Parts: sequence; C-alpha cells; structure tokens
Amino acid sequence: MSNIKNITIVGHASKGKTTLCEAMLNVAGVTERMGKIADGNTVSDCDAEEKKRGVSISSSVLQFNYNNSKINVIDTPGLFDFAIGSSEGLRAADTAIVVVSSRSGIAAGAEKAFKNAGKKGMARMIVTTKMDDERADFYKSFNGLVAKFGTSMCPVVVPVISGGKVAGYYNMIEDKTYSYDGIKVTATDAVHDDEGRFEAIKEVFNEAVAGTDDELMEKYFEGEPLTKEDKIKGISIGLADGSIVPVFALSGATGEAVNQLLDFITQCAPAPKSEYATDENDEPVELAVDPSAPLAAICFKSIADPFIGKLNFFKVIRGTLTQGMTVVNSRTGDEERVGKLVNMLGAKQTDVKDCQAGDICAIAKLSTFKTGDSMCAQGNVVTLDRVAVPYASYSMAIVPEKKGDEEKISNAVSRLMEEDPSIKFVSNTETHQTVLSGLGEQQLDVVLSKMKDKYKVNANLIQPKVAYRETISKKVSTQGRHKKQSGGHGQFGDVFIEFEPCDSDELVFDERIVGGSVPKNFFPAVEKGLRESMEKGVLAGYPMVGVKATLFDGSYHPVDSSEMSFKMAASLAFKNGIPQASPVLLEPIVTLNAICNDEAMGDIIGDINKRRGRVLGMNPTGDGMQEIIAEVPQAEMTTFSTSMRQITQGRGSFTTEFARYERCPEHITQKVVEEAANEE
Repeated sequence: MSNIKNITIVGHASKGKTTLCEAMLNVAGVTERMGKIADGNTVSDCDAEEKKRGVSISSSVLQFNYNNSKINVIDTPGLFDFAIGSSEGLRAADTAIVVVSSRSGIAAGAEKAFKNAGKKGMARMIVTTKMDDERADFYKSFNGLVAKFGTSMCPVVVPVISGGKVAGYYNMIEDKTYSYDGIKVTATDAVHDDEGRFEAIKEVFNEAVAGTDDELMEKYFEGEPLTKEDKIKGISIGLADGSIVPVFALSGATGEAVNQLLDFITQCAPAPKSEYATDENDEPVELAVDPSAPLAAICFKSIADPFIGKLNFFKVIRGTLTQGMTVVNSRTGDEERVGKLVNMLGAKQTDVKDCQAGDICAIAKLSTFKTGDSMCAQGNVVTLDRVAVPYASYSMAIVPEKKGDEEKISNAVSRLMEEDPSIKFVSNTETHQTVLSGLGEQQLDVVLSKMKDKYKVNANLIQPKVAYRETISKKVSTQGRHKKQSGGHGQFGDVFIEFEPCDSDELVFDERIVGGSVPKNFFPAVEKGLRESMEKGVLAGYPMVGVKATLFDGSYHPVDSSEMSFKMAASLAFKNGIPQASPVLLEPIVTLNAICNDEAMGDIIGDINKRRGRVLGMNPTGDGMQEIIAEVPQAEMTTFSTSMRQITQGRGSFTTEFARYERCPEHITQKVVEEAANEE
C-alpha cells in the first residue's frame, strides 16, 4: 500500500496538464510516443467531444507502474464549466499537482485548485511547465508563488540558466544537474549565469526541509550538510503535513525533467491514508487503510456511455474489492454483485483480479451506484464523504427540434447526469418549460452535442421564463350573474363578492351572507369557481396571490340554481371585479450569496445594482475573499453567472435562494404583458 500513489493533476485551462500526463506516460515507458492535443491523440482526452474541441471536459484516470510503485493519475479539466472533473480528482487522490505556466504565472484556476486541495488536507505540489518556451521565467514564477501562497513553497527541481538558455535542471535532493535531449537524460556540469541567485534558491530548499524535523534542524544549524536521505525524510514529512509545497520546473511538451517529477512522486508522495465515515447510527468511524478489514469504497466518477457501457470508478478506502463479491450501496441499501474489475489508461481497460485498500479501479455494469455513493461490505455499512458537486448557476430552457421528442431528451439528459452530477434538469410546471442547469454556457453546449451524437436527439436552448405572479392593490365589490334558459331546467346563480388585497400565497375565501340570499350548500361551489379563476390572472395570465374574496350577497332560484351555476357566477364576478381592483404584477426575488476576491468586490456590487439588486451586507471570509449578500429580481439573474466569472476571472462563486415576491416596476410589467399578448 505504501507504493500506491494517487495523484490528481489540477490547475487553470491550457496550462499544460494533459501534456504533462502524456510526458509522464512516455517517460514511464507506457507509451512509445507523446500524443498531442492538437492532433486529438492524447491518452487522457479520449472522449469524442474532447478531441473535437481540443480541450479536456472530463476527468481521466491513468494507471501505470513506475519504479516499483503504482501511480494512479487523474487528469482533470481546467475550464470552470467542467469543474466537476476537478472535484472528482480531489476526492480520489492523496496528492494534488497544481500546474502553473512558467511563462504566464499563476492563473485563477491554479489558485482555486491550490486552495481546494488545502481545504481537504491534501499534499500539494506545484509544477511550472512550458520551460521550453523562450519566454519562460521560472524564478519570476517562483517569486510569484511565494507572494501568493507564502513561504511553504520549496524549490526541488530548478532550471540552470546558462548563456540565457536552459542548460539543464538541478535536483536539490540529489545535488546534481541533468541535461535533456527530449526525455533522454545525462548528467551535466552546466553552471548557472547568476550563481548568487542559484545559491540563494538552494538555501530556500535547505531551510524548508530542515524546518520539518528537529533532528534535521539541529544538523542544519550546526552547518552539517543534509544527506539525500535527510532531504527525502524532511520533504516527505513536510509534504504530508502541508508545511512544504514542492515546486518543480519542467517541460511537458518535450518531457524534460519529467523523470525527476516521477522519481519524486515514488520517493516522497504520501501513501493513501485513513478516512472518517459515518456508520448506520450517524456516528463517526475511522477507516484505516487495511486490506483485510471490511470493504469501504467511494465512487468518485461514473461513465454512462451507449458505446462503452456503464463504468463506475472507485477508490477503495478499506478492505479488498474482488470480482463476484456482494456489496451494499449505503445510499440505497441495495445489494449488488461485483462484475469485472479493470484498471484504466484513458479509454483502455485492463482486467485486474482485485483492488486493495488505497488503490483505484473501475467496475462495469453496476446498476445502482452513482458518483458519490459508498460501496460497503454486507453487515458493515458506512457512508463516506461524497464528491463535492459544484452549484449549477447557469440555466436555460431546453426545447426539442422535433415535436414529441421531450421523452427522448429526458432520457438522454438523465444518462448524461449520471456522468456529470453538476447538471440539473427540472420540469417547471408553472412556466411549462424544462430547464437545464449547469456551470456555464460551454457545459450546456457539450450536453446538446452529446445528446445529438450519442443519443440521436436534437434540441435547442432558449431563455427560461420567469414565474411571475399577479395580485390586486385595492378593494372592489362586484356582481357575477349566470343565467341560462334552454328548455326544461335552466341555470341560475347570482353572487356579490368583495375582493381586497391580503397577505397570503393563495385565495382567502370568506362569507357574510345575511338572510339566506345564497344557500350555504352553494358556498363551496363559489369558492371553487374563484380558486380556478385564480390560476390565471388578468394581466399576463400568471397565477394570482394575495386576494381575499368575501361573498356578501346574491340570489338563487329554487329550481334552476345548482353548484355549477354558482361556480360560473363566481368566475364571472372574478372576471368583472379583478380588472377594477388595480391588478399588479409580482416578480420573484432571490437572495444572492456571492463570494468574490477583494479586488472584484466593487465591480460585483456595481453589477448587482445594475440588475436592480439591493446589497444587504458584506463579510470577509478570509483568503482575500468577500461574501456579498444581496436581493436581486430573478429575471435579472440570467447572465449573472457569466458576469461573475468575467469580473472575478473565475475566482468567484455564488448561490441563490428564493426569498419572496415583490411588485414589479411599471416598465417591466408592460414588457411582460406585451410578451404574454404576443404569445397568445
């Protein structure tokens, strides 16, 4: 188990994560040559959509052996629209490698990934890629990392700049410099152009390593050089407890210094560690990484593909998973028999006999398991922490291109939601629209594309309607008289009703009939007629709220009056009276909880004000972030997700929750009424 290394590659989009994975596989001898994103032949970007778009859109598992260790690498997307991939990787791995470009420095995605890994208590490493670019500047990038993340930054492999170019890579642990021809490596005695700077960065490494252990600190202060074993010991301690964040310079595109990263992973990256779960009584229980204990595993990723079938990816926390064993899904309580176990290399599957504590595998054709579910041994059911699913903040209504394809859309989206739980799909009974929600425009575009290619159903996205309400603003009295004679028994109902505003989400019905002008047995019919009328208001056809109706007079016919007659009379009273009661349109207001970086706070508040929002308060949350609490009309929130991302450069996040209905401004009311009239 100590030789299992679970690594996730995270960071901003287009900074070299997938290219680094290609180089790792090539250096480890898994592939004969490195694939390229532009050519659509990388191992991890194996989905058809990824090849078409030239970008990672889902996490990919790469399992291989190197130097007597099993390395499980999870390559994750950097685009914020596909943040579920990063969440999957962080849930399954023990170490996060944050990829930063040595040319452009720290981007927002790297910053978020670094913080998210830190919150989970994971070991963190930083790789500065693209050292083959002539504009690369490792030392500037390293200073930027220290400025942003603090003095835990510890240089491990740094470039030796000779004659203004990278002549080799110096390994602090081995105290040696290596030069590269592609991935071919040779020792070199290249000398750094700026020896003073080079010695200073060596000192940063020695201080960081010595600070992890009292024995090493004593040795360091006495001026005794640290041995290779000392350095590995110190850096392993610091990496595991978070006091050290190793930093590597390399080039993924050429493979230079990637072997040194792999060597470091096998020597220093922490082995899988114990986790806490809850038992059937909701009591916390610690799960030690023990292959002989009862099984407990977390499903961190799912694939539901019509071509390759269903695959669930598991990290085994405790026990040993074997083919044919019966397991329990702690969420559903269902028992299932485990079928074929496989290791993954992108899309390539390799059968394995078992999967021990700490390791990762995929299982085909499980019917009840979804991302985030816990798999347990019979008689020992526990629930592990689920995958953190990002909040679906961007919503559009989905409409089929062909009438009658609604069910096909529903089935296709349900399958896609098994793969990506950050997608939400809700049928809004008020607006009669089906709303598709996700993390952004690109994600929903991918959903449509996959629906078309994999499930042969075409659909379009349109702006979702807002569920407005209508009410009245003054008191009126009106008559409703229904009289019909058509031979034999006729129909007669006559009511006088007073309508007035009230504080209620539905109709409040009352009566003050004196002298039996309307018999009591017709009161329920009057109320029913009014309630049915409330379903469609007089302004734009939206449901009505906040109306009190009092039946105070009327008349009846001993033969011709019936429940239907009085129901019709009540409807006529409603139709006559409500337009006179100054009807108004109400719009839904949501409470917005936005988290943004300090620098963006002013712009976010300005954006909220432009959306007719009211800022209620602000609170610092730490890490240079601010929480803004505001109330905003729901109709103005459609594009907030895009604005938030642009203003905060992806650092911000937000959630909304329905608060109440408020009176709509006159110009908005006119627009909504016109739109409703045009639809008719």
